[in-house]
Amino acid sequence: MTANERRNAILEVLCLRRFETVENLAFEFGVSGRTIRNDVLILSCEYPIYTAKGNGGGIRVDGNYRLGKSFLKGEQQELLQRLLPELNGKDAEVMKSILNTFGLKGERK
Repeated sequence: MTANERRNAILEVLCLRRFETVENLAFEFGVSGRTIRNDVLILSCEYPIYTAKGNGGGIRVDGNYRLGKSFLKGEQQELLQRLLPELNGKDAEVMKSILNTFGLKGERK
């Protein structure tokens, strides 16, 4: 695995898990903690990845970031939220799943 392939894999793992430790990633990818820290530093220049030291520390991805995912624009999300009370049964459940999947967390009501 090349360094770029490993970094892409690390990004995928972080987007899936949302949080991980350097030690776990080093073990999983068979590299040193120093290599993971360097990879995370490089990834953090392009992606919303943050690190924290100490108890409870590790590597986090911004809560709204999803790899390759598009989000609803504010007006799109507002329209769907206004339409939701008019829906019943399965249609309401589908609309909720659309809002949960593609809506920004900070924009949800």
